[in-house]
Amino acid sequence: MSIDIQPKHKPEGLEGAGYFATSLDKVVGLARANSLWPLPFATSCCGIEFMATMASHYDLARFGSERLSFSPRQADLLMVMGTISKKMGPILRQVYEQMAEPKWVLSMGACASSGGIFDTYSVLQGIDRIIPVDVYIPGCPPRPEQVLDGILKIQELTKSEAIRRRDTPEYKAMLATYGIE
Repeated sequence: MSIDIQPKHKPEGLEGAGYFATSLDKVVGLARANSLWPLPFATSCCGIEFMATMASHYDLARFGSERLSFSPRQADLLMVMGTISKKMGPILRQVYEQMAEPKWVLSMGACASSGGIFDTYSVLQGIDRIIPVDVYIPGCPPRPEQVLDGILKIQELTKSEAIRRRDTPEYKAMLATYGIE
């Protein structure tokens, strides 16, 4: 019995009998997108919603993110969830700086994105004041479906990012605005 499997969407490239050639950027992007190692930095109720996203009903593992890393040196996606006080800011920045390149940041919930309802002297009014953020997930707290959508946006970003983008003068200038070398 012969089974003829046809892919639904073929990527651009050269193909023939027994071979398929594409660019290295696309292969590396595909591998990165489907093997994200998130580091959850959860401080509030958004962390509980993230736990629901990891559980069997929503199953974040379907998207290649089942391996949570609690060491910044072994993670490539920093997921900041919940209220970040100004005293926690330097620790969050240290965690970001300890991550190896390439790294991405996802800001989950109103508190991490803008300080939320806590417009006080002790709460950081958005983590983008101390580290660059790639994707924001709105909500207080966001639903697991929104978390999955945020992960899909990070995957799109990782697929389309050039391998050498982080060596460009534009990227280095953006990091310099945060005081990061």
